[in-house]
Amino acid sequence: MKIARVFPRRTNSTPVDNLAFIGHPDLFSGLVEVDKIHISVTFSWDLPDAEKLYKEWSEIAPTEIGGPATGQRGDDFTPGMYLKKGYVITSRGCPNRCWFCSVWRREGDTLRELPVTEGWNILDDNLLACTDDHIKTVFAMLARQKKRPFFTGGLEAAKLKPWHVKEFAKLNPIEMFFAYDTPNDREPLFEAGKILKAEGFKVCHPLRCYTLIGFPGDTFEKAETRLFDCVKAGFMPMAMLYRNQSGERDSNWIRFTWPWARPATVRAKCKEAGIWLAEK
Repeated sequence: MKIARVFPRRTNSTPVDNLAFIGHPDLFSGLVEVDKIHISVTFSWDLPDAEKLYKEWSEIAPTEIGGPATGQRGDDFTPGMYLKKGYVITSRGCPNRCWFCSVWRREGDTLRELPVTEGWNILDDNLLACTDDHIKTVFAMLARQKKRPFFTGGLEAAKLKPWHVKEFAKLNPIEMFFAYDTPNDREPLFEAGKILKAEGFKVCHPLRCYTLIGFPGDTFEKAETRLFDCVKAGFMPMAMLYRNQSGERDSNWIRFTWPWARPATVRAKCKEAGIWLAEK
């Protein structure tokens, strides 16, 4: 069956093949013969646009709306279908029930391990919550790739084990993203930093950390403390600004977030504060 995929917006992970389209159909779109059209929506705030796209694309072929934003539970992962070639999901779900996260609501809090397919950018919800055998299979797959891996799905510091770190060192990843979303993440993050540095990882390179900020009750001062804590623990922070269900963000928080989402400006802030850790 020939399926076209439509995405409301392009991101780094959007497929680029000739059956992947962004936004509204054009003249060329109407010339493509397909059996079905899937509109894939990642972010809930894109759902209104997806409804408009549905009306337009359904004139070309039978059309469905799906994706994480709809609350639809994910199936087995098909490489290149809804994510660019090289991006891989090997498990779904997460045992944690974080208040801000939609993963466990959508995929369940019982983690499901999927068949491991080829790729180099791991987007699992919580890879380190998988069984040792599954993680070893993922590491073995990555070792076969011609490209150095990325771990952009987010790694849970509390589940990091010394043997994971030794395998990470062998793989020499370009970036590894951990997460600091709740107060309980702080101490495990510092401990993870110690283990990683002991294995030879340089401070803040390639170690990154998604850091949730701007949620209800948060302040600039509290957020800055958490972001600086990431650096002290050995990780380059990546500020992730909280959005409500409609996707709205406070303009003051947007201005605050901008410098904390770019390594160069984070380095400048840390140097100014006198807490920058040399990368060695």
